[in-house]
Amino acid sequence: MMNSAGIKLNDRRKRRLSGRLFSFVCILLCAVFLLVGCGGSGGPSPAETAPEEPGTRGSEPVILVPEHPETETLGNDDVEIDISHIADGYLCVLYKGDAHKVKVQMTADDKLTYTYDMKLDGSWNVFPLSSGDGHYIVGVYNNIEATMYAEVFSTELDVTLEDEFGPFLYPNQYVWFEEDTRAIQKAAELCVPANTDLDCVTRVYDYVVRNVVYDKEEAETVQSGYLPDVDEVMDTGKGICFDYAALVACMLRTQQIPTRMEIGYAGTAYHAWISCYVDEIGWINSLIYFDGENWSMMDPTMAASQGEKKLKKFIGDGTNYRTMYLY
Repeated sequence: MMNSAGIKLNDRRKRRLSGRLFSFVCILLCAVFLLVGCGGSGGPSPAETAPEEPGTRGSEPVILVPEHPETETLGNDDVEIDISHIADGYLCVLYKGDAHKVKVQMTADDKLTYTYDMKLDGSWNVFPLSSGDGHYIVGVYNNIEATMYAEVFSTELDVTLEDEFGPFLYPNQYVWFEEDTRAIQKAAELCVPANTDLDCVTRVYDYVVRNVVYDKEEAETVQSGYLPDVDEVMDTGKGICFDYAALVACMLRTQQIPTRMEIGYAGTAYHAWISCYVDEIGWINSLIYFDGENWSMMDPTMAASQGEKKLKKFIGDGTNYRTMYLY
C-alpha cells in the first residue's frame, strides 16, 4: 500500500515550491556488463561542514510505494502481471514457474525494446513504463539453453499516464528504495538548507560526487543481472556508474523531483548518467549542474573522476552523450 507520506502525483506537483521538474534514466540489464568502460577513480570525501540554517523549500521525503493489489491482472500458471497501476507509470510482474532464468521485454510505440532480468525470489518485480503514453507489448520468456528463450506469456497494453513524470518518481527494479532505505534520510538532511529544487539537486549531486569513488574491482567483475544497492553504495563509498546514477535517482525521487537514469554512450563507453527536466528550459540530456550563473552538463561518474576543465571539454555541447534507454 502507499506510504502515509505518499500523495497523488498531481497534488504533489501543485505543492512543489519551485515548480521545477527534474528527471532521470535507467540501464538495460542484459547489457550491464558493458558499463565497465565508464568512470575513473575519485578522491577522498571532504570533511563534514557545520549544519546550515533550514531553507524555505522543505525536505520531508515522499516515498511512493508500488502497489500490486491483484485487482487487475493478466497471465497464466507461470506468470502474473499486475496492471492495476499502469496509469502511475509502472507495472508489476511475478514469476511462479521453475525456470532458472527469465526475462521480461517491453516494446512501446517508440519501437525501443527494454529487456530486464527477472528476480526469481518469489517477490514482485517493478518495471517502469518509460516510454510514456502509448501501446505496449509485454512478453515474459524462459531460458531454454545458452542464449535461447521461449515465450511464456505475452500481452498488449494501452497506457495513459496520470502524470508524464510518474515513471520517474516511483522505485523500480534498477532504482530501488523502500521506507527504510537510509539514502532517503540522507537526501532529506542534505536538502534541509535548500530554498529551491535547484538547491536540492546541487546538494545531492555534490554529496555523491564527493563521497563515492569509482570501483575498478567491481567494474572488472560485474555480471549481467547486477542491480545497485543504494545503501551499500553509501556504506562502501564506491561503485560503478550504474551505482552513482541509482543513488542520485533515489535521493531526488524521494525529494519529489522526478529523476531518471539514462543509458547510452558517453563517447565510445556504454554508460549511465542523469537527465533532468526543468520547466523553464526543457530536457537537458545529462546531469544538470548549476554554478549560480550557468548550467553545465555533467554525469556523476565523470564529475567524480575528472578535472573540471577536462570534464567540460569532454561534455562540450552534449554531442558526446548518446541516449539509448530511459528509466
